[in-house]
Amino acid sequence: MLINVFDLHKEIWSSLLARRDRLPHALLLIGQKGLGKYALAREFAAALLCESGAPDGRACGGCLACNWFALGNHPDFRLLQPDALSEEVAAEEGKKKPSQQITIDQVRELDEFLGVGSHRGGLSIVLVNPAEAMNRNAANSILKTLEEPPPNTLFLLVSSDPSRLLPTIRSRCQSIPFVTPSRETATRILGAAGLRDAERWLAISGGSPRLALELAESGQVAWLDRLATNLAAGGKADALACAAELDKAIKDSKGGLQLKQIVEALQKWTVDLTLAGNGLPIRYFLAQQSQISALAAMIPPVRLIHQYRDMNQRRREAEQPLNARLFLESVFLDYRAMFSR
Repeated sequence: MLINVFDLHKEIWSSLLARRDRLPHALLLIGQKGLGKYALAREFAAALLCESGAPDGRACGGCLACNWFALGNHPDFRLLQPDALSEEVAAEEGKKKPSQQITIDQVRELDEFLGVGSHRGGLSIVLVNPAEAMNRNAANSILKTLEEPPPNTLFLLVSSDPSRLLPTIRSRCQSIPFVTPSRETATRILGAAGLRDAERWLAISGGSPRLALELAESGQVAWLDRLATNLAAGGKADALACAAELDKAIKDSKGGLQLKQIVEALQKWTVDLTLAGNGLPIRYFLAQQSQISALAAMIPPVRLIHQYRDMNQRRREAEQPLNARLFLESVFLDYRAMFSR
């Protein structure tokens, strides 16, 4: 199933097309995860590199440049992303896990690409996704290029968490915010894509249609349901057993499930507990609304505040190479401690 990002972001696509003749050297596409920012950025890059062009401003899909782009070897396009997101890099037993970060070595590889100029006489385009995955050395290195960009070069930076970017990087980009679509629009688009139970997946994704589709199609529904069951046990949750189950799920997925996804789900559960504790409708785990409301009544508000802050820190730690099982044991023990007297 595929979502039509042009239908989802008509106004943003029109604004991008309107910039074609007066492009800045860097655009920063920002918005919550799963809105299709990366997909639209790729479509825009393809349209800019296309040598024929379709009447609607999209790439024609048939010219030599479009064929190169589709195969991932256009000489005037580079994609910077963590190795963990690359389809060509898979984690294998006994080998080092692919990095969750964009490293300085990846940025340095741009020197030759940017130094020779365009091969086809047009733009040289660098797409960075997600931009917040750059470690500090990589960010400082790319900042030098953004400060003195080569002519006819366009950087497209995609970020779901722009606050993690260096302020100097943000200041050198023109920002394009992506707004979360209305529930009606998102449900309609997901229905058109053939997704069943769209409202449930849209809720757990925080209103992001592409993330909703990704979760529904991931084949990993079992771990999400199991997590919710364990969390619903509150102070009686078996922290060690839950950590072991989810650690096994990560290993069995062979890179399909990442530790940070589990932490993100825990963050959402914490938000729902906070909302329920304040008498507000929950946002993410709709199927567990009654259990969440009952649990929220058992937790002192100050503990929920501390838990939310801790989960934000845990989310950052989850991107580092660490022992997933020990990490999850600590997380679930802290969760269970919220219910202690």
